Amino acid sequence: MSDFFYGIQYLFEEVLFVPLDALRFLDSWWLSNAINTIFILIGFAAFFYWMKQMKIFSEHEKDTYQPVQ
Repeated sequence: MSDFFYGIQYLFEEVLFVPLDALRFLDSWWLSNAINTIFILIGFAAFFYWMKQMKIFSEHEKDTYQPVQ
């Protein structure tokens, strides 16, 4: 069972984090933080898409709302 967890550790440390390790040793602040900027832009895009969908569903619900009496 421990081999499974060591395999996960190897995957993350030696394979998936290689690009991040390369960014760590750059002298440019802008290049080092490019991945943060990309994640922020993806987050904003997802947030605005979600808000647009909420508005669409909210407008659709207003047409069929019947108060309980």
